[in-house]
Amino acid sequence: MPVSKSSSTPNKLGRRSFLFLSGAALVTGLSSFTPPALAQSVYLRRSVVAGVPLYQTVIDLSDPHTFLAIGLANNPNLGNPYGTNGDESFGQMVARYHAAFVTSGTFFSLDAERRIMGNLVSGGEFLRYSPNENYGTTLGIRAGNRPELITARVDGRPSWHQHWFSITGGPRLLRNGRVWLAPRTEGFRDPRIFGVAARSAIGFPASGKKLILVTFLRELSLSQEARVMRAIGCSEAMNLDGGSSSALAYQGRILMQPGRELTNVIVAYDARHPAPRFLRDSWFRFQAGDRPG
Repeated sequence: MPVSKSSSTPNKLGRRSFLFLSGAALVTGLSSFTPPALAQSVYLRRSVVAGVPLYQTVIDLSDPHTFLAIGLANNPNLGNPYGTNGDESFGQMVARYHAAFVTSGTFFSLDAERRIMGNLVSGGEFLRYSPNENYGTTLGIRAGNRPELITARVDGRPSWHQHWFSITGGPRLLRNGRVWLAPRTEGFRDPRIFGVAARSAIGFPASGKKLILVTFLRELSLSQEARVMRAIGCSEAMNLDGGSSSALAYQGRILMQPGRELTNVIVAYDARHPAPRFLRDSWFRFQAGDRPG
């Protein structure tokens, strides 16, 4: 994420932040991924892995133009410190954010309040925060774009204040390259979680230099989902919202339309689809020491 000449922060900071991220060689284990002739930091392909058809999106965290954010319903600025605001059609979100990639995010209630089930951090700011949250698994991105996966009831509560980007979902699928499934321990009780269902997932290889998001094109179990995520090269992975919430858009084109309106989405920007100025500026402030308050 981002060295930008248009930022008011000196470029020296950006270069220092990325010294350890130099080089963008493809991670061992992603042999099924074939990059285009011109490298892109956000790249999607459709494939079949272990007999399961899917869309696989690779996001290069070492590219200075890559930015991740969480978009909220009815929120034009990708940031809303006062909480969520109902739901909205996926098409309206895609049209508003002008991003390289947009997909469904985390779980939310289907009552009138449309409550999001998990803490959210985007652009170094809390969108939703409960200090006592003790549920599911959290994907967080720390300074220097280092991803981590924390399962609260096993690893302790995540350090949300150290996250530039953070989303809580689950159940966890992989830990240290091995299938790891303990949904009841994580606090999941909904029977739809345990059966065969439409699913999506997010993970990263051991190097931590890429995020891999997968939208599955047929229903499958958690154990099948975990094995596929391992087969495409992930060392750590967790389940995201799926079912009727499954949604995917790439370069403005909707590839999977959800069956309901959504409250939150994951958004990724690249060089061809640049992030808003305020998001880039907040990234530099975060690298300099600003933290969610």
